[in-house]
This record gives sequence, C-alpha cells and structure tokens, in this order.
Amino acid sequence: MVYGAEALIPVEIGEPSTRYVQATEELNDEEMWVNLDLLEGRREATLIRMAAQKQLIERYYNRKARLRFFKIGDFVLKKVFQSIKAANSGKLSQTWERPYKVRDIAGKGAYELETMDGKVLPSHWNAVHLKRYYF
Repeated sequence: MVYGAEALIPVEIGEPSTRYVQATEELNDEEMWVNLDLLEGRREATLIRMAAQKQLIERYYNRKARLRFFKIGDFVLKKVFQSIKAANSGKLSQTWERPYKVRDIAGKGAYELETMDGKVLPSHWNAVHLKRYYF
C-alpha cells in the first residue's frame, strides 16, 4: 500500500509485447549488420548537408560583411569603449577617439597603432573598431 492505494505493476512489465516475444538473437544480429551498412551512407549524407550549410552561412556573411582594410601609414579613428569613457560623460560624448596612424599589420584584420607623437599603443586593434580618418 502506497499512500492508501494498491501498488500495481504496469502492463508492459507484466506482459511482454509481441515485438519482444518475436525477437531472436539471429534477427537482432542481422538488423545490427543492416544498420552498420546504412551508417556509412548516413555519414556521407550528413557531411554533404554540413558542407552545404557552411556554404550558405558563408554566402550570407560575405553579403552582409563590410570588411575594412588599412595600409601602413593610413590615419584611423579608434572607437571609444564604455570602460574608457569618463564617469559623467553622457550620450552626446565622443564615440571616436583622435586620429592614430597604422604602424603595422598584426594579422587578419588586426592593426598596430601609434599616436601622432610616435608612441605605440600597447595592444592590437581589430578593424571593426577602427574607421578611416580623412584630413
């Protein structure tokens, strides 16, 4: 008696299904071999589907992306981040910081900057956070 009701065994446990009764070891082994044969085809179909999906994502990205490239010696403005802004600066404060000169190309889309005085900035900057400056 559990909580005032009789404990009952579910029908599935008490009486085996026809699927369980008709299953034999030979049929089970044969079905496993068939599944193993079909597995390679499924893997190939999945790889083809993954490649098609990657191509679709790449086409979408290339359509939307506005890549920026700078040469050594170009002048750029650097984005001002919230952590760098002054404590009481409002929404009308500057969003871009003084012109910097591109000193070196650090990698794919990364640039090393220097101030107009010739001081090198300590870290590399991604092209997403830079904008060309025109005199």
